Amino acid sequence: MPPDPAGPVAVPGARPAYPTHRAHPAHRAAAPPVRLLTVLHDPACPLCRHLGGWLRRQRQLVPLEFVAVASAEARARFPGVDHDAALGEITVVADTGEVWTGHHAFVTCLWALADHRPLAHRLSTPAGLPLARAAAFAAAKYRAATRGKAVPGVEGAPGPASRPRSGPGEWPGPGEWPGPGCDGGVCRVPG
Repeated sequence: MPPDPAGPVAVPGARPAYPTHRAHPAHRAAAPPVRLLTVLHDPACPLCRHLGGWLRRQRQLVPLEFVAVASAEARARFPGVDHDAALGEITVVADTGEVWTGHHAFVTCLWALADHRPLAHRLSTPAGLPLARAAAFAAAKYRAATRGKAVPGVEGAPGPASRPRSGPGEWPGPGEWPGPGCDGGVCRVPG
């Protein structure tokens, strides 16, 4: 099966961080384990800030760190990454040198989380990849439409913080969603 052009960037000895359904156990045993994943995120993107906050609150089997995409730090640490392209889609870099973009990066983030690793395995199959691809595409389109808009109350955004939630399942009430166009509990979709 030919490699997916939107999948991991070709790096000598690279392999997916998340074992695919066709990966041979001998190949997985020979490769070094992934011990850290760096998510290149866009701090000017409301969706990126929200999802980054969500990822930070999850129990992680593989630690996730977040570095602003195209920042001086990101360019110094990952000179082989196309940072301009990474501004348009999620990019994840492993401590082993592998780089994932788009839907593969999305699945890799889920793979790092204790409660979502089974979902990552399902999404890494031929039947699941179209769903992962659609989710990454939708996020990229939303990201492009909202890029650079400040959303008060969202992690990393300027402005007053939103009220604390009492539990992980509690959602804001009508009119409490942060962001442009959310008057009266009805939010318009950008674009």
